[in-house]
Amino acid sequence: MEFSLIVALGALVLFGVLLALLELGGRLGAREMARHPDATAGSGALEGAVFALLGLLLAFTFFGAASRFDDRRKLIVEESNAIGTAYLRLDLLPGSVQPELRDAFRRYVDQRLAVYRALPDLTAAGIELARANDSQQQIWAKVVATSTAPGSAPSAAMLLLPALNEMIDITTTRTMATQMHPPTVVFLMLGALALMSALLAGHGMASGRERSWVHVLCFATIIAATVYVIVDMEYPRFGMIRVDAVDQVLKDLRQSMN
Repeated sequence: MEFSLIVALGALVLFGVLLALLELGGRLGAREMARHPDATAGSGALEGAVFALLGLLLAFTFFGAASRFDDRRKLIVEESNAIGTAYLRLDLLPGSVQPELRDAFRRYVDQRLAVYRALPDLTAAGIELARANDSQQQIWAKVVATSTAPGSAPSAAMLLLPALNEMIDITTTRTMATQMHPPTVVFLMLGALALMSALLAGHGMASGRERSWVHVLCFATIIAATVYVIVDMEYPRFGMIRVDAVDQVLKDLRQSMN
């Protein structure tokens, strides 16, 4: 089952559970008030604390997901710039070795694009990543051997090797960025707080003569939709919110190498 469908179903389940807990809280509150009219006096401060904690955790996880989403897009641009810089500095090498290295760079960019095109198939992405890493080592070995050979220009090694090193380092940074997510306990705590808040909200609404279904539906919809967006944004290669559009910079770079 696709990741986006799983997240959507999870959000729908959360929506239904929130509605059920709002109703349960309302019935429990009505029963408690019928037996002890003053039983809930002074509980507003406790409810406010729980709602404030829920809001804080929602804001924290949403901001974190949005920040990581932007960082992943920036890393794509940075990798494109690093590859492009290294590719241009191949001009510093002897003309006899340039065609072979330029072909190697073209294959490397194709492999880097294939890594993220293969997602969400982690196995296929891992195979493409291994191929790209092998190409890195081959390019590095060839450039080192050529730029340090007797008679080569000193500027070749000074300018090309740092650019090539940056091109290699950025792949590790991007790989780790795809794996950086909040601990599972944060999502569990967020879900638990949302459920407890729904129960308390329903309990607090019990003092009214009639329940406002507009407020009930809005509360459940907003909480479920926010959680859905947070989870979907945390995995921008799997769900509806994606960074694929930014891959165009790498595609444009590959096109410029022809």
